[in-house]
Amino acid sequence: MQRVHALISEDEFHKTDYLPSSCSDVFLPALNSSISRSATPEVNFNLKNIPIVTPRKFIRAKRSSSRATTNTNSVSRIPTVSISSSICSSEMPKPVLQNIVSTVNLDVRLDLNQIAKTALNSEYNPKRFSAVIMRIRDPRSTALIFNNGKIVCTGAKSEEASRLAARRFARIIQRLGYVVQFNEFKVQNLVASCDCKFRLQLEGFAITHYQFSTYEPELFPGLIYRMVKPRVVLLIFLSGKVVITGARKREHIDEAFSQVYPILKRFKR
Repeated sequence: MQRVHALISEDEFHKTDYLPSSCSDVFLPALNSSISRSATPEVNFNLKNIPIVTPRKFIRAKRSSSRATTNTNSVSRIPTVSISSSICSSEMPKPVLQNIVSTVNLDVRLDLNQIAKTALNSEYNPKRFSAVIMRIRDPRSTALIFNNGKIVCTGAKSEEASRLAARRFARIIQRLGYVVQFNEFKVQNLVASCDCKFRLQLEGFAITHYQFSTYEPELFPGLIYRMVKPRVVLLIFLSGKVVITGARKREHIDEAFSQVYPILKRFKR
């Protein structure tokens, strides 16, 4: 049988940063992934307008019907996963936050052309996306700044750093002559990763948990596991590395991993 290589390798996936892109709904599963890239005079700020946080090299492809896919009608058959008493908390690794997506409202109308021309490390191409993209180094983060005063901040690795980054973006806008407020700050998505330290049998995992799993190694090297409670998405790789996304609270990440870890141990290679 001829071996088919994935469009992106696992090593390449883990080297990429989580950057704004509209390629996939994996990293923000609760949101609509269809994003208009055309310029609009007014951006109604809702989560459907926020670019999905996903690795730049991740390529969305049409799923094959012959592969295991998520069955939305089988939600009622989701098994309850109990944590084995033999698994000690000291044995189970703890997920580490890699990216925070947050939003804030400055309550002021903005001239995006003027901001892009005046502020450092900013770019604006209204034909592609109707927001200014601005970056700062400390904390390392990227902001999407809309003309209605809404900001989406990505790239920080803690909730405190995300809030600090949002305040620094607001201060930059203030120094350009705008009277800004700092209202409605909210964390929208947490992305974390963890290494189980053992290799996995993803084929068996996908067959056993086909209701919630999508595994197409010729398109993407990881298995996509959509958990219902808490509502998060896990990307599980052959090497034992796991990426958790879609959570809005840190405890949701820990809860999701504590549920899936005993299952992963049963599929240890």
